[in-house]
Amino acid sequence: MFYMDMIFSIVCLLLLVICVLVGVA
Repeated sequence: MFYMDMIFSIVCLLLLVICVLVGVA
């Protein structure tokens, strides 16, 4: 079940990047 945590971390990072891009744009 530990790879679910990895997927969650990747999704969080993607959301962060999208938020930053939207903030800059």
